[in-house]
Parts: sequence; C-alpha cells; structure tokens
Amino acid sequence: MKSHAQRAIFFSVVFLAACALLGSAMQRRVGAQSSEDESQLRDNLKSFTNVYALVEQNYAEPINGEKADDVIYDGAIPGMLRVLDPHSNFYDPKAYAKMREDQRGHYYGVGMTIQQQNGKTYVVFPFEDTPSYRAGIHPGDQIAAVDGKTTDGLNSEQVAKLLKGPRGTHVSVEMIREGQPKPLEFDLTRDEIPHPSVALKYEIRPGIGYVHLTQFQETSGREVDDAIDSFGDMKGLVLDLRDNPGGLLSQAVDICDHLLTKGQEIVSQRGRGNQSQEYWATHGNGGKTFPIVVLVNRNTASAAEIVSGALQDHDRALIVGETTFGKGLVQTVFDLENHTMALALTTYHYYTPSGRLIQRDYSGVSLYDYYYNRAGALPSNSTNREVKLTDAGRTVYGGGGITPDEKLEMPKSTRLEDELYIKSAYLHFAPRYLAFKTVDKNFQVDDAVLKEFKEYLKSQNISFTEDEFKQSEDYIRASLRSEIFTIQFGEKAGLRVMRDWDPVLQKALGFMPEAAALEQNAHKVELQKAQARSDAP
Repeated sequence: MKSHAQRAIFFSVVFLAACALLGSAMQRRVGAQSSEDESQLRDNLKSFTNVYALVEQNYAEPINGEKADDVIYDGAIPGMLRVLDPHSNFYDPKAYAKMREDQRGHYYGVGMTIQQQNGKTYVVFPFEDTPSYRAGIHPGDQIAAVDGKTTDGLNSEQVAKLLKGPRGTHVSVEMIREGQPKPLEFDLTRDEIPHPSVALKYEIRPGIGYVHLTQFQETSGREVDDAIDSFGDMKGLVLDLRDNPGGLLSQAVDICDHLLTKGQEIVSQRGRGNQSQEYWATHGNGGKTFPIVVLVNRNTASAAEIVSGALQDHDRALIVGETTFGKGLVQTVFDLENHTMALALTTYHYYTPSGRLIQRDYSGVSLYDYYYNRAGALPSNSTNREVKLTDAGRTVYGGGGITPDEKLEMPKSTRLEDELYIKSAYLHFAPRYLAFKTVDKNFQVDDAVLKEFKEYLKSQNISFTEDEFKQSEDYIRASLRSEIFTIQFGEKAGLRVMRDWDPVLQKALGFMPEAAALEQNAHKVELQKAQARSDAP
C-alpha cells in the first residue's frame, strides 16, 4: 500500500499529465502559448497541488484507499473536463479496461448477461454458442456461488469478474433454478466470448432484410457487410440504429463506404486553426443498391448519426423516427500510465457531407439536462436551424442531430410496464411457467397464460388494475412470449419475437416504397451529374 505522501504524488502526477495533454492538444490547435499563459498554467497547477495537500492532511476522515482514488478519478479530472464540454472524459483503470473490451467486441469468460435484484444475481440470458449456453444455463437462473464462493453480498460487477478469466480455464457455477429441488452445478470452460454489435439480423419480410446495430466497435463494419450478404438478392433493408450510442468512427466510415458510391464524402471533422479531415467512400457499393430505411430515435448518437447523416445527404436512405441525440464532438483518446488509463479529449466537430453540424448546443446547460432533458435541442420550427440540401436537392436540417425524413413518435411506457421492467417480472415468471413444460415455436400467450401471469404478479405484490393491464396487454403478451422463447430457443429467438411485434418497426417498414423512390431518384441524379461531367470541355 502506498503511503499518504506517495499517493498524493501519484495522483498529482496523473492529474498533471491530464492537464499537460489538454494543454498540448490545445497548443497544437491555436499555436504556441505566450509566456504569460504558461506562467498562469503553472500557477494554477501549483494551486491545485496545494489544495490537494491541504485536503489530504486536514480532512475530517483519512483520504486514502478508494476515497483517494475518487478525489482524483471522480472529482478533480472529471470536474476539469466538464467545464469544457459534455463528452470529454477520463477513464480510470477499470473504466478503460471496460471501454477496450467494448471496442474489441470480445472477452474471455463463460458468456452470459447478468443482473442484480434484491441482493441476488440472476442470469438475464446466456449468449448463444458460448460455454453457458451449451451447458444449459437458462435466463432466470440465480447464481448462488462461483468456485464455491457465495455470491451473497456481491454486486453483478463483482460476480462478472469471478466468471471471467483466461481461455481454457475452468469455473464451477452453482445455480438455483425454479422448479428444481436442489441447486444445479455447472463446470464451465472459459472461452473467447464474441460480443457482436449486430444483435439481430433476419428477413423480416420477403426480400426485406433487418439489421439491428447496437454500437460501433472494431467488428461492426464486417458484421454489417456479412449480414447484408446473408440476405442474398434484397428488395430493401431496414437498418435499426435506435438507442445506438455510437463508438468507433472508423466503423461508421466502413459501413457507409459499402453503401455509398465510390468517391462520395462520408463525414468531415473540423478543428481549430483550420484543421480538418474528410472521409470518403474509397471502395463503394460496386453498383449494388437497394432501398434503405434507417430507423433512429432520440438516443441515436455519434457514429450512428454520422451514418444516418451521410446516407440522408446522398439520398441513399430514408431516415425514419425521431431527431437524433446531437453528439458531434470528436474525442481523441490519449493513453496514460502505460495504457492503463486514458483521457478522451474533444478535438474536432463532425459535419455531414452537406455541411450540417451534428452537435447540438450545450452552452450554459447542466450535464443532467443535456443528457436527460434534451437541453440545447432546437425545436422543429426554430428559425435558427441550419438548412442544407441533399445531392438531389431535398431540404435537410442541421444545428443539432439528424432530423428524420419521416417522423415517428416512440411510444411511452405506462406505469405498469415500467414496474414490470424494474422488477424483472417476465424474467422471473418465464422459468416458473416452463418448470414442468416445454413449448414449440407455435406457442402463443393465450388468456390462460395471462391468468397465470396475473396470479404471479399478485403473489409478488405487484399491483395493477384491470384497465392498466388491458391498456398494456399487447406489450405484455409479446414480452412474455419473448422471454419464454429466450429460454426455450435462445436469445435471438426472443429478440425476434419483440421485433415482429414492434409497432414502430412495423410502421417504418411501411415507408419502404418511399425509400425505393428516393433510391431511384438518387440514381437518376447521379447519372445526370456523371453525364454533365463527361460533356464538360
């Protein structure tokens, strides 16, 4: 354990390194700092170290262990970055390791999603074709012990850490399952667990492919290409980017590169001091085109907005849904402390090919209001919105997020639906229902199943009125069928049940004729421009 003095020095070095990176990044963009600026920076850093020393020596409780980590990792550095913008971020060792795991799209473990509820840890679902899935672990199983160590008192993150480990090593997991008289023992061999960003792909209607992309990680471009190729001769594609928070710019560029025509611009990033960089389609779609509907909502952000904006500006896709989040700040990641920590510092802004700024205004807005209350977003009738034109001359709007071509309001959940989600009612009921029976793929949630579910809710003191239940009945039927299918047939079967029911997705599919007309007109305009270029002297 480091002494107090050693810890203070270490944390000060980390903080100063972050400040130095920030200062050097700014210096590259605005030119050399004056001697007065450098002197002021030194004075400010000295003030910080003096304040930290006073706190460390005189605070009512000792500043050591995790509290010392929190002072720097959760206090000083994030506080400095929040003054700059909402998206510059600091990753401590734990957060940095998680970020890299997410970007790589794989890890080593047993392959399951878990959650904690009422002090117990439950399996939400095992990933298909992983050690957990092959061993027969089910959604709703309670993880009682790992390698003989009880999970009582552990949170889901601590349990996940016990389950992960080097490839080829063994881990023993004790599960409590509904309907089983005693705990079940599973001896699992850890393996590489792929975590694909394409959560679901299937032919949702004859000739119409559906791809749900959850984030942009190192494998996303290849995953989307493979999904499209698997559909064969398509008549159309629905690319679902709802709730996609973004991720790696390179993968957004790669996806657009295979959907646009070679030579079309994808996105530009502009920094201070006239520094900019453009990204173009260098391979192109090779003439393989089909109508595309891109489904977005208010949580579609960053790299997902780059894809939406590029396809919209080139009239390559019809954007359907809600105006997107409006995250157009580019972060450059600077590694710290031998690649154990990192500083993600905003260095550029993203612009769509027509010149629209993706980022919405965040000046004078609290972090909470920015993320949760949509502060800074321009109303649809605002006169301050950017007005640009697509390749075919359609009007599109900028100044914060991507405005859809066709607006679809996302349904709001009811009180009962929220409570059933919070209390994981479907997750816990489905194992009970299947404890002594199986179902086939013709299974439907009939009135008898609903009656059992109502009795279960009453046994769990989950209150509802008949009117509340009736109002949400379609959603409840779909959710129950999805959870039962997840246990019986796997995660993707459960996801497909919800997508086949999804009323927003069904409405989006209805815009495929408009997407086809858009694609045909874009092709015509492209040919006209090519002809004009060839006729030019």
